[in-house]
Amino acid sequence: MSYTVLVFVKQVPDTQNITGDAMTPEGTVNRAALPAIFNPEDLNALELALQLKDRYGVRVVVGTMGPPSAAEVLRNSLFRGADECVLLTDRAFAGADTLATSYALSCCAKKIGNFDLILCGRQAIDGDTAQVGPQLAEKLHIPQICYVEEVLELAPGKVVARRAIEGGYEVLESPLPALMTVVEGNDPRPMAGHRIMKYKRAKTPSEVLKAQGDSNYVDSEAVVPVVEDLRAKGLLIEEWTAEYVGADRSRIGLAGSPTKVKNIMSVVLTASEAKAVEPTDAGINGLIHELISDHTLG
Repeated sequence: MSYTVLVFVKQVPDTQNITGDAMTPEGTVNRAALPAIFNPEDLNALELALQLKDRYGVRVVVGTMGPPSAAEVLRNSLFRGADECVLLTDRAFAGADTLATSYALSCCAKKIGNFDLILCGRQAIDGDTAQVGPQLAEKLHIPQICYVEEVLELAPGKVVARRAIEGGYEVLESPLPALMTVVEGNDPRPMAGHRIMKYKRAKTPSEVLKAQGDSNYVDSEAVVPVVEDLRAKGLLIEEWTAEYVGADRSRIGLAGSPTKVKNIMSVVLTASEAKAVEPTDAGINGLIHELISDHTLG
C-alpha cells in the first residue's frame, strides 16, 4: 500500500546565538541579525518520515510557512530524502501566532490532500509553545500522538508509535490519518551528496523570478517556461498563496492572531546575584538551609 506522509517544518533564527545586537528596542528578536536554521526538532520529524520511506516506501512531502527565503529549509529537506516540497508564502501570513499558523497549515494540508500521516517537531526554538502540532490536528479533526520517539508499525488504517512520557514511554495505536509531534531521539541523517547535486537546482517561482531580475510579476513570458521546465524535471518547489489554499484572511497573519505581547522584560544576571558553593557536605547543607529559610524549597 502507498502512503503519503506530510512533514511541516520551520525556518527559525538561531536563538542559541542571541546577543544584545539581536534584540530590537521593543525587546523582540531581530531575526535579520541572526542566522536562519532548520528548527532542530523538525529535523527529527523529517528523519522519522525518511525512516518510514526506507521501511514502507512512503511519499514524503515537506511543507513550511514563511517568507521566500524559507525555501532553503525545503531544499535542505530534498537533500536529505524528501520527495516534494511546498512553500506557503504570502504577506498575509506575516505576524501569525500559533492559532493563525495552525489554521494556515491546515489549509495547506487540505490542499495537498490524501495524506496518511502528518509529522511535526514537538516545538520550535523561537517560540517553545508546542502548540502548532496539536492545534493543527484539532483543525483537521484527526487524532494525534505527541512526544513520539519511534513508529513501530505502519499498516493499512493504523499506526503504532512509542512516545516519551515522564519516567518511561507508552506504546499507542491510532487510526489513520493521524498527526504526530516528534521529540529529539533519532539521529537526523546528513544531506546526501548525490541529492545535493540534483536538487541544488530546485527553485521556487519567486527564486526563478529573482534570477530573471524582475520582481513585478510572476506570469512573465520569460519565467513560465523555466518554471514548467523545473516542474517537468521534479525540481520545482511549489509556492502557494493564501488565496490558492483557500484561507480565510480574517484567520491568518495578525488579523487571525489573538495572542498579543503585553510586556517584555530582558533578564540580565549580574555577578552580585551569583554565589559560589563549596563542593563539600557543609557547603551543600548550608545552601539547602538557606533555600529553605527563604522558602525557595519546602
